[in-house]
Amino acid sequence: MTDLTKLTLAAARKGLKAKEFTSLELTEAYLKAIDEANPKLNAYVAVTADQARQMAVASDEKLAKGQGGPLEGLPLGIKDLFGTKGVHTQAASHILDSFKPEYESTVTSNLWRDGAVMLGKLNMDEFAMGSSNETSYYGPVISPWRAEGSNLDLVPGGSSGGSAAAVAAWLCAGATATDTGGSIRQPAAFTGTVGIKPTYGRCSRWGVVAFASSLDQAGPIARTVEDNALMLQSMAGFDPKDSTSVEMAVPDFAAAVERGVKGLVIGVPREYRMDGMPAEIEKLWQQGLEWLKAEGATVRDISLPNTKYALPAYYIVAPAEASSNLARYDGVKYGLRETGKDITDLYELSRAAGFGREVKRRVMIGTYVLSAGYYDAYYVQAQKVRTLIKRDFELAFQAGVDAILTPATPSAAFGIGDEDMKADPVKMYLNDVFTVTVNMAGLPGIAVPAGKDGKGLPLGLQLIGKPFDEETLFAAARVIERSAAMDFSPKRWW
Repeated sequence: MTDLTKLTLAAARKGLKAKEFTSLELTEAYLKAIDEANPKLNAYVAVTADQARQMAVASDEKLAKGQGGPLEGLPLGIKDLFGTKGVHTQAASHILDSFKPEYESTVTSNLWRDGAVMLGKLNMDEFAMGSSNETSYYGPVISPWRAEGSNLDLVPGGSSGGSAAAVAAWLCAGATATDTGGSIRQPAAFTGTVGIKPTYGRCSRWGVVAFASSLDQAGPIARTVEDNALMLQSMAGFDPKDSTSVEMAVPDFAAAVERGVKGLVIGVPREYRMDGMPAEIEKLWQQGLEWLKAEGATVRDISLPNTKYALPAYYIVAPAEASSNLARYDGVKYGLRETGKDITDLYELSRAAGFGREVKRRVMIGTYVLSAGYYDAYYVQAQKVRTLIKRDFELAFQAGVDAILTPATPSAAFGIGDEDMKADPVKMYLNDVFTVTVNMAGLPGIAVPAGKDGKGLPLGLQLIGKPFDEETLFAAARVIERSAAMDFSPKRWW
């Protein structure tokens, strides 16, 4: 029998329905793979082996009767940001030490409703703040990828680095992730996987630990465009418990995958041609456009003039919302509690011990820009810029553009502990230069692997779509995936 963990989610689903293997066999194969790989990759912070086996047995009973949901019996990894009832949920932070919620997030509830099996909770940057998965209280995730001829450990991207690494290293059939400024698309690009940030409001945020409430959106990371569409189908949907959730039907995303791009207009924003962009990124971008043209799409140059302000505006809005959201972690009701001489001392000591350096940095920035005398100068101005960024995209779409193609990241994955990145946080923030505009405008964006750099590391392209038009993104991403026709499996070293 083929190594069950190497099957795509779609192939595993087919095999389960054809009774070629059972969900328990599939689950055991993944649990064995996790046991072998996790000590080296650190992708999982908690493995729920017993629960996974119970869920798999229940799925097998349904499948034996010819019943079961769209994801029946398929083992998934869950980012540590999603509330899972009675199971470790800490946003990879010490401040939420030992926290196990009494509720289930809407997204994970939807997955369990459709028959998915939970393998465990995946590592991430603390409170989703990071682009390399090095800020986790549980230590960095190691990418399953290595440059040719090198033993250097690489980052898997962030904040959903555990999700991307687990999918790329065959430690789950697919994974949930979240994206506030690129946290699905950047790690997907770094690991040769497919990640979509859906339109803001497509997936419920209820039960997901908040970072920046007006930017956060849940989405899947999977091995193929089809797998991604199958997962989003189950994750999405209206939720009355989330006031930002949009009440509209979820389309058949999987059916849209093979729709093709004939007749579509693909926009190419001139502002994304950054100074100093590596030649291999520029070449890949051009190649992606050629592939789309060959399948019947028209390419058009467009202008998104406010792009240059996106990164600074994002790094005002996101920390401001974070400083407000993280005020609830004080050591009183749950999580880490340090002993203090009075209540103020307890707050200060608990937060000092519980939050990591990057979280403290962002909370301080956010508190500063919201403080009296600076609110109008920074936060209000950033929100005005955000409106202009959104307007840029609206004008492009009104002019007949169906989707926009850009690079996903400014480079391939870099090394863990990279001195340049450690010395200058702004260099780390620049990893989000191509992705933050999508969050600021609330649009859907997908990263799809399209090529490799000179060292054999994966590179991704990003497609940006109209609000709630994820179907076009899946169709266009499938064209790129099929045209690239490359194996994006890392060579096993772990």
